[in-house]
Amino acid sequence: MPNGSLERDIYSENPKSALGWEQLYEIAIGIARGLEYLHKGCNRRIIHFDIKPHNILLDENYSPKIADFDLAKLCNPKESIVSMAGARGTIGFIAPEVFSRSFGVVSTKSDIYSFGMMLLEMVGGRRNVHTDAENSSQVYFPQWLHDQLSQGGTLENFELTSTTEEIARKMATIDLQCIQMMPEARPSITKVINMMERSVTELEIPPMQLYSCPSELSMHSINSGEEDVSLNSDVNNN
Repeated sequence: MPNGSLERDIYSENPKSALGWEQLYEIAIGIARGLEYLHKGCNRRIIHFDIKPHNILLDENYSPKIADFDLAKLCNPKESIVSMAGARGTIGFIAPEVFSRSFGVVSTKSDIYSFGMMLLEMVGGRRNVHTDAENSSQVYFPQWLHDQLSQGGTLENFELTSTTEEIARKMATIDLQCIQMMPEARPSITKVINMMERSVTELEIPPMQLYSCPSELSMHSINSGEEDVSLNSDVNNN
């Protein structure tokens, strides 16, 4: 694709090549609509299982295309639960229930979690490089975001105008909805799109929860005795 993958742009160290917040937002909506087609628009429901920046390709107009269906699973449109022998996906984006069934059943909500983690990368990739250590290395980013949003704080560690702050707050609120630990607490992709098209003042910040780092989920899978786990470890997407 002419503009490569989303990964290249959100991790760019060159400020001139970094995507603006408005463009990131349009890309996020485009990805959500693509997921809605996979989940609801095809003759057979498709769960991708590997939604991440590397698998989002951008055309000449920066319209996103979901790529790499190697791990995807086809389902009957009437099925809401997927049966799987083992986990699949990339560490850092894989849903907890795909690691271990103790978190719940595997379904399209597993893609919602991955989408939320990708939104998190899109928001986090835009953080000021001078972010205070207390708000970054010592505190898991989703937890920090939840604290800031729920306490009515500003995202002071981002370079934002009044317009772009609304976009950043909206994306942050939605990604916290999507990365809820239990799948039943996550919105459907149609609801995600609906939230993205509404004002940030209309969005609800999800209840407080313990946001777990991907490495902690990996250890939970190992300690719980889950078998047949085959995951991608993408060093660029940690």
